[in-house]
Amino acid sequence: MEGGRWRVSLLVLMALTLVAKLGHFQRWEGFQEKPMSKKNMNSTLNFFIQSYNNNSNDTYLFRVQKLIRSQMQLTTGVEYKVTVKIGRTKCKRHSKKSSSCPLQSKKLKKSLICESLIYTVPWMKYYQMWNNSCLETEAVRKFW
Repeated sequence: MEGGRWRVSLLVLMALTLVAKLGHFQRWEGFQEKPMSKKNMNSTLNFFIQSYNNNSNDTYLFRVQKLIRSQMQLTTGVEYKVTVKIGRTKCKRHSKKSSSCPLQSKKLKKSLICESLIYTVPWMKYYQMWNNSCLETEAVRKFW
């Protein structure tokens, strides 16, 4: 029982430290256009693309081509709303080197625009995908 209280106290202290660093206890109201640190951006986008590839039925892996938009909201952790363009690579699903795979061209070329809500507790390296939806870039062009 003592160990559990100690862990909760440590977690609260770590959360307060993060909040103080991010905004000196400023009040957060919804999602804000705040730039992500390069470290948080890389780890969040890596988590996103790994989740996408793990849940995809495609024969080939996808990789992030471009971060289009990111918003953040402080809660018990950090929630990121990200819009990214991803592309199908030449590497098949069993490949481990998805970040260095060249993109498909010609017949197998495929790009998607994805909007995702990712919850993270970065200081604990915890990530969870709460929502994700993707459209082929051709469908996006037709819609607009």
